[in-house]
Amino acid sequence: MSTPPAALRMVEVSGAEALWLLEGSELGRLVYPQREMTVIRPGRHTWEYGRLVVRAPAPAAAIPATATYHVDEVRAATGTGWSVTVTGPVDVITDPNEAAHYQRTLAGWSHGPHDTLLRLHPKTVSGFRLARAEA
Repeated sequence: MSTPPAALRMVEVSGAEALWLLEGSELGRLVYPQREMTVIRPGRHTWEYGRLVVRAPAPAAAIPATATYHVDEVRAATGTGWSVTVTGPVDVITDPNEAAHYQRTLAGWSHGPHDTLLRLHPKTVSGFRLARAEA
């Protein structure tokens, strides 16, 4: 006789905890609208000076004034982990010295016109922990 799977629950975390989880990770997804579609691109990020710097394989001209970045770490075997979403205005990093710094410190997926560095200024930060429900 097998035991039923443990019930799971989502618990909202504070903005401070969500940013702490974000800081401890490196990979996420840049999400933005393009024409009548939602585009999702993998990204690498770092949190510096209250801003999120993201390197993603997306054309700079396609990035709108506001975008969303999503990061999560979910263990497939247990279904536990966490999820964080940050939304806010973005600007493309065009300063050659600053861009060179982030190109050295954030690995990219592609090089050339679709290798974009951007700075996201968080306006909303939300996060959840995925945990086993208490019996």
